[in-house]
Amino acid sequence: MELHYKLFRVRELADNDESFIAALAEAFLEEVPVDADRLKNAVAAKDYQEAYQAAHKMKPTIDLFELGVLDKLIEVQDWGKFTKTDEDVTAQLNIVLTAVNKASAEMKSDFKL
Repeated sequence: MELHYKLFRVRELADNDESFIAALAEAFLEEVPVDADRLKNAVAAKDYQEAYQAAHKMKPTIDLFELGVLDKLIEVQDWGKFTKTDEDVTAQLNIVLTAVNKASAEMKSDFKL
């Protein structure tokens, strides 16, 4: 239904090959929720390097599926990259996690995965 994610760029990349689109959605579901959990744990532990790596890994997929939270994910990534000990990125992290959860649930339903 594409309420919490968009397939425009995915369709463009896949040249409208529905099986490839489904494979990309499946890859999203296999990787992004795991990376989001990794990011959540890293922020909670103030593991800046791990937070940076997890956010950096998620960026292309979050962007491709247009979850609308790339700017927030970059803020979390930069928090880790630049070891911003004086900042709290919990609000940005929660926005990213909510978007990932909603998009994942919707994709599971849309692609019957």
